[in-house]
Amino acid sequence: MKLLLVEDNERVSQFVVKGLKESGHTTDHADNGRDGLFLAASEPYDVIIMDRMLPGQIDGLAIIEALRKAGNRTPILILSALSDVDERIRGLKSGGDDYLTKPFAFGELLARLDALARRAQGNSTETTLDVGDLRMDLLSRKAVRGDRVITLQPREFKLLEYLMRHAGQVVTRTMLLENVWDYHFDPQTNVVDVHISKLRQKIDCDCERPLLRTVRNAGYMLSASVDTAG
Repeated sequence: MKLLLVEDNERVSQFVVKGLKESGHTTDHADNGRDGLFLAASEPYDVIIMDRMLPGQIDGLAIIEALRKAGNRTPILILSALSDVDERIRGLKSGGDDYLTKPFAFGELLARLDALARRAQGNSTETTLDVGDLRMDLLSRKAVRGDRVITLQPREFKLLEYLMRHAGQVVTRTMLLENVWDYHFDPQTNVVDVHISKLRQKIDCDCERPLLRTVRNAGYMLSASVDTAG
């Protein structure tokens, strides 16, 4: 699995990163809320491990709420020294998928991460995708924004599906070439840019709030959040 750990305690983060590496997982680490939010919105992860209390103005719950508002559905495991029932409920209501109190056994952490990843894979059989007022029906192969039906060519449908499955995350040109066109090399063409432009015209045409944004020097993002920079 590819994991993101957002944890400011150096001892805890070293312990977790070391254990995850020994278990065969790749882990990115951020020790503050700002960097944690940036990584979570910029990279695709299988699970995010989020410390409840972080230094600065952005704590763990604020990051979770921002990600969910942007349409990011990555499973999130909250780590916290706050063990009260009310705090656990607050964490789950903010958008967290599981809650583990400190101190914890690494074996339990690993088991919870595996369970969240399996649950996310099971959700891949869902028949509809939603980002804001944009909905895609995977069975009928139709897309609708508000009351307007969007006519999509097969490649456009596959492109939009990929963007919706990674809503709230920056998707690079290379990721699109590999997952939408099945190119594992750079064909040195502007095929991605052309299709993104056409897709943007179809889904954002005559709409007050655009969903498909270009993130300068990074890629593209589909997000319903007005706070997402791009």
